[in-house]
Amino acid sequence: MSRFCVPFGRSLLGCRARSFGSQRDPQAPEFIPPENSQYDWIGPPDPVSNLRPIRFHVAANESTLEKHLRLFRQETEEWNQKFWATQNSSFIKEKEEFITSCLKAEGLGLKDENGRKRKLSAEKMAEFYKDFLNKNWQKHADYNKEWYKRNITITFLMGKVTLQMFWKRLGRRTEEMNSKR
Repeated sequence: MSRFCVPFGRSLLGCRARSFGSQRDPQAPEFIPPENSQYDWIGPPDPVSNLRPIRFHVAANESTLEKHLRLFRQETEEWNQKFWATQNSSFIKEKEEFITSCLKAEGLGLKDENGRKRKLSAEKMAEFYKDFLNKNWQKHADYNKEWYKRNITITFLMGKVTLQMFWKRLGRRTEEMNSKR
């Protein structure tokens, strides 16, 4: 199976994806960016979490600080993936249980006489959504706190990496100027 994946910050550049072998879900396609790529690549959405996995570029001359940033970003992506896969699975399971129990209470089966899946009214589903959000409020609040902490840390580390690269370039330019004298 062939799919396109896009390098972060670029558009319409493709790579081939395998139709098996993902770490997250055996059914989810694995994608592998070209070996000479210098970018982070974003793959197709995970079927459970709906998040797009990232393949982080590893520079050949990666500094300790750059490695720390990359590993922290990878850890954050895995943490985010795990949270949303669990949350979405729980949502789907509880939604199906709610629909089944409401239909049973009305004396109806899951399918109508034509074999089509029965649906509840928007008002009835709103009850479920409200209940689910209220039940999971603290979990979402904790997730948001951690998400902000991680993003602040990533932003701080990116700033440090940018400064480090600036000083390296400045040092090289100074060396070049001194060698021309």
